Parts: sequence; C-alpha cells; structure tokens
Amino acid sequence: MSGLFSALGSFWAWIGNIFDPLCGPAGLFTWFASSTILACGDTGWGDEIAAGLKVTVAVALVTLPIGLIIGFLVALGQQSEEKSVRLAAGIYTTIFRGLPELLTLFIIYYGMQILIQSVLASFGYDGRVEINAFFAGVIALSVVFSAYCSEVLLSAFRAIPKGQYEAGDALGFHRGRTLRLIVLPQLVRIALPGLVNLWMILLKDTSYVSIIGLADILRQTGVAVKVTKQAFLFYTVACALYLGLAVISSFGLSYIERWAKRSEISR
Repeated sequence: MSGLFSALGSFWAWIGNIFDPLCGPAGLFTWFASSTILACGDTGWGDEIAAGLKVTVAVALVTLPIGLIIGFLVALGQQSEEKSVRLAAGIYTTIFRGLPELLTLFIIYYGMQILIQSVLASFGYDGRVEINAFFAGVIALSVVFSAYCSEVLLSAFRAIPKGQYEAGDALGFHRGRTLRLIVLPQLVRIALPGLVNLWMILLKDTSYVSIIGLADILRQTGVAVKVTKQAFLFYTVACALYLGLAVISSFGLSYIERWAKRSEISR
C-alpha cells in the first residue's frame, strides 16, 4: 500500500511539474528568467515562488467550496421559522464580518491549539499540539468567506418570488425538491455577481496565511527579499502573480456568467 501511495505521489508531482506555469517545461521563469535571480533550480528563486503560487491557489480552491456550503447553510438558517436558528445565524455573520480577517486567523490558529491542548490535558496527555497551518488557514478563510457569502445568498433568496415555492407545492414537490429544481438555479444566477466579487476578495485574503508560516506567494517572496535585498523585484513579481490570478479568474467567471444568462434565456 505504501508503494501505491508513493507512486501516486510521484505521479502527482510529475503532473504538477509539467503544468507548472512558472517552472514547468513551458513556464515563464524557465523561458525568460533562466539566467536571472528568478531562475528555476538551485541558481535562483523560481522554484520557491512557483511553490508559493501553488499554495496560494490550493488555499483559495479548498476554501471556496467549504465557504459556499457553510454560507448556504447559514443563509437557510437566517430564513428559518425557528427564532433560535435565525439568531444563531445572525450572530455568526455579525462576528465573522465584524472581525478583521487576520484576527480571525490568529484566533483559529492559536485558539484551536489551546483548546485541543486543554481537552487532551484533561485526559492526561501533556504533549505539545500543533495545528497544521494549511488547515487553520483554510478554516479561518472559510468562516470569513461564508459570513459574507451568506448575506449574498440571503439577498438572492429574498429576490426569488414566493410564488416559485407555491408552484413547487402545486406540482406536489416536497420543499427540498422545490429548492433543488426550482429555487437553486435561480439563486445561482442572482447571486453570481456577488459571489464573483467575494472570490476576488478571497484571492487577496489568501496572503494572510503567510503570517502563520504557510509558504504562499507573499511568504516566499518575503524570504527572497530578506536574503537578496531585492525588495522591488520580488514584490513586483508577487503583484504580477496576484494580478495574473485575478485576470484568469475574471475570464473564467465571465464565461460562467454568460452561461448562466444563456441558461436563463433558454428557459
């Protein structure tokens, strides 16, 4: 079994190297910076920055579905007929929209360690507990993203006429099927512009994970600056990478928006 995991790991590393936009066979640094301080390999900082780019993208892509799911559940809670559920959902959004993202990250990263340490100590375990920085970063960004996402989805829910629910009842659908077949497609179309903006914000917010030691774009370029003293060069590279991610996202999200509009027209 260990051999299988090793083989899968090697295959994934090979795929990552082939499609690496910076240090892959067709990467930017490979072609245009081979004789500079940004070169890939032992002679430059290209590999480190490329690894930071992968971490940034991974954090954003893992955070997105988790934040969407939590945000959707919170939006449903805000519409619940149970007053306690509405109150809990309202408190959740108020807290995580009101706290700075960096403070939320610190609370989750250090607070979870203290909490787990205390629980284990009650069972007689005195060893040191450390939370994985990637895991903590994803959880922190997810709760912040979900708090804003829930408000966007709540507004979209309220924009859907109540007659849509009544139509589902008239067709004999239970409420879950009405939500899935009738409400959810309209919800996606209405909420999409707001969710696009949140995705752009999420891309920028991934830079906070560098504070807890995760080797993302900002941390890797920061280390390079400390060693080489080439602050302008490396921070310009970091700017270019974040802007590149934003531009690529804009093209992809524009396609999704056009697809959503065509789907609505075809109905």
